[in-house]
Order: sequence, then C-alpha cells, then structure tokens
Amino acid sequence: METNKIICGDCFEELKKIPDESIDLIFADPPYWMRVEGVLNRPTGTEYDGCDDAWDNQFQSLDDYKDFTKKYLTECKRILKPNGSLWVIGGMQCIYTIGAIMQDLGLWFINDVVWWKANPTPNFKGTRLNNAHETIIWATKGKSARYTFNYKTAKELNTDTVWTKEFAQGIRKQMGSVWRIAVCQGEQRLKNKNGEKLHNTQKPEDILYRIVAINSKIGDVVLDPFGGTMTTCAVAKRMGRKFIGIDSNKEYCEYGQKRVDSVKETLGDIENAIFDDKPPKVTFTEMIEANFFKEGEYLYYDKKPYGNLLLDGKMYRTDMTTMDIHTAIAKVKNAKADRLNGWDYWQVKREDKFVPIDDIRQKYIKEIKNCG
Repeated sequence: METNKIICGDCFEELKKIPDESIDLIFADPPYWMRVEGVLNRPTGTEYDGCDDAWDNQFQSLDDYKDFTKKYLTECKRILKPNGSLWVIGGMQCIYTIGAIMQDLGLWFINDVVWWKANPTPNFKGTRLNNAHETIIWATKGKSARYTFNYKTAKELNTDTVWTKEFAQGIRKQMGSVWRIAVCQGEQRLKNKNGEKLHNTQKPEDILYRIVAINSKIGDVVLDPFGGTMTTCAVAKRMGRKFIGIDSNKEYCEYGQKRVDSVKETLGDIENAIFDDKPPKVTFTEMIEANFFKEGEYLYYDKKPYGNLLLDGKMYRTDMTTMDIHTAIAKVKNAKADRLNGWDYWQVKREDKFVPIDDIRQKYIKEIKNCG
C-alpha cells in the first residue's frame, strides 16, 4: 500500500481501494451538515462568512446524512487495524448522530473529548448560548482492542491544568478530556489566491498533534478521509508517521499538497514517546547485590512502614504474610492487585528522607545497565 500521499478523489471510492486492516490511526472531520439558512450578520452589519460550503449542504434529510455517515464509517472500520484507533470530530448538529451509528457498527468508545475553543465565534443574535466547543469521539474496532496509548506522553502534553508548584517543577497530571485550544488562525490558516481563508473549518494543528502523539508510534499509518487543508497529513509527516489524505476538492488538495511538501520531519521526545518507554526488566535480587537496596529494609507508603524487603523482591509484611510489592500495595489501598503497580507507591528511607523505590530502580538502570 502506497503511503505519504494526498489523493484527490471521492472519499468512498478511494477508501474501497485501501486494504483491510492496514491503517493504524484515522482522524475523520466529516461534513457537519450545519443546516445554515439565510444570511447571518455581525453586530457591525457585515456578513459573517460561516460554513455554507456545498460539501456541507449536500444532504437533503437526516436519513440522507445517516446513510452518508454509515457508509464512510463502515469503510473506516474495515481498513482500521485490530488495535488501531478512530477519532471523529463534530459539532452539536451531527456528533450525536455520528456517535449512535458508530455504536451500531460495533465500534467501542474510549473517550469523548471536548475541544473547548479559546476564541469561539460569538452568537451574534443573542438567541442561545455561545457554541464554544466541539466533540471528538475516540473509538476502537472493538472492546478487546489493545490500542496504542502513550499515557505518560499525554501527561507531558497536559497544559490544561491550574498553575501549581508541582506544575512549575515539571510534574504533570493526567490529560483530561477537555482540551482548550484556539480556533485555527494567523499564519496557520491557509489562504487562497485572493487572500481569503481557503477552508471554513480548518482545524488547528494542536488538536492533531495531541491525537497523533498519544495514539500512535513513529512509522504508523495515519489516514484522514476528509483531508481538507491536510492538517492531519502535515502533522503526521512532521511527527514521523506515514500518512494518507483524501479529499474531492481539487483546490484543497493543491494547497494541501504544497503545505505537506513544505513540512520537515522533526522528532523530539514527544514524537518518540520516550516517556512511555518501558525500562528493562531488573530484579530486586540484582539491585540488592549491587547495594542499591538492602535486604530486610523497610518499605514505606504514606510515611508508614508496612514490611521488610526480602532478597527475592517480595515483602514480609507486619501482619506476618509474604507477598509481592504489587499485591501488597493493593491490600493497603483495598484495590485489585492487577490495577496497581507497586513501583509507583512504595518508598524506602535514605538519610531520613523517603525515596520512591522507582527512583532507585531508574538510577540502577542508568548507572549499571547503561540505559540512560
């Protein structure tokens, strides 16, 4: 299958040409069917140039839109790899219809993300609330999919948090499902030869950067069946992913190709998802022998001792039972053992300071295993 290309053609016909289960990540930005009627004027009297494009007003009825949606989603599911991910964005006019059809097709929801627009268009008439967000549904091919999720990379990207001392020190919290990102503007906004915006609903690169970063690996194939200005393709190329963009509008494809051609691959820590690299497997026995831990020393949680460290890495608890560090922390927190990682919780005491055992493990890996 040829990748790193922009295809100017009918979405449905081009999707049929793509082999089964060959795509790692799909981002779909379909027509919203805004159902815009008449002319909307700003308070100043000037006309607001919202989304009144022919591609968004091609539908005659809700059933017509449903048929369109089911058709492209069926193809997307077919070409998606078993462990791939599908993201679909939409406004209030369409996202509920899209979501229902996704579930009818057996797609499994992981999250719905709210794109909270930092600079939304006002409601000029003052007849309802300002539409300040859109919704993005993240789904997989089925419930059992082992999808890519660069969890720690997502934390590094999480700037949607209250400024705290921890944040200032580089400590990030889990990325949430509300993303505050400005509407596409400035140099990022593509203009046609007349200096007018090329596409009314061009998405900001920051949205795609997050999705590609947390949901794919370098070399993965990223597809956008409604490519438009080819934001998805441009971001994928910059991040070292392969890409395929499809659109039926020749002007969009022409400008989109120039945009993608101008992009240079730039690979850093986020693109490589180094934060999610799994450390090499090491044992307590070898770390004790290397004097990084001491046999018999106390393991602490929340500054309280809960047991002694044994040579085989297990823990002899104060209640006279012996268990591994994962089961032991689960007991303390009344949780399921397969849901907790003991390395994230236990500490030892060094010079009257509590030190996470994972910090010591990382030090051992860096200094002894030469993996730094």
